[in-house]
Amino acid sequence: MPLTPLDIHNKEFSRRIRGYDEDEVNEFLDQVIKDYEIVIRENKELHNQLLTIQEKLDHFSNIEETLSKTIIVAQEAADEVRNNAKKEAQLIVKEAEKNADRIVNESLGKSRKVALEVEELKKQASIYRARFRTLVEAQLDLLASDGWDTLDTREQASDKGREVPELY
Repeated sequence: MPLTPLDIHNKEFSRRIRGYDEDEVNEFLDQVIKDYEIVIRENKELHNQLLTIQEKLDHFSNIEETLSKTIIVAQEAADEVRNNAKKEAQLIVKEAEKNADRIVNESLGKSRKVALEVEELKKQASIYRARFRTLVEAQLDLLASDGWDTLDTREQASDKGREVPELY
C-alpha cells in the first residue's frame, strides 16, 4: 500500500543516543509531506487528464469507426446506383433499338406499299394512254376515211327518204 502524507506525519522514530536533531527531522518531514502532497495532487490531476484524454480517444475512435462504416455504406450505395444506372441505360438502349427496328420495318412496309401503288398508277396511266391513243387513232381513222363522202350520200338519201346506216 502506498505511503500517504498522514503516514509520514504520524511516523515516529525510536530514540537513541546521539540521534538526529528532532526539530530538524520534523522540519524535513514537514517539507517531505508538502512535496509528497503536491506529487499526489499532480498524480491525481494527471490521472484525471489521462481519463479525459482516454474518453476523447474512445469518442474519436467511435467516430472514426462510424465514418469508416459510413464510407463503406456510401461506396456500396454508389456502386449499386452505378450498377442500376448501367442496367437502366442498357434497357433504354434495347428499347430504343426495338423502337428503331419497328420504325424501320414500318417505314419499309409503307415504302413497299407506296411503290406498289406507284406501279399500279403507272399501269393504270399506261392503260389509259393506250385506250386514249386507240380512241384518238380511231377518230383520226374516221376522219381520214371516206366516210365523209358517205355522209353526203346519207344526206341525199335521207332527202330521198331512204334509211342511212350509221358509221359509229
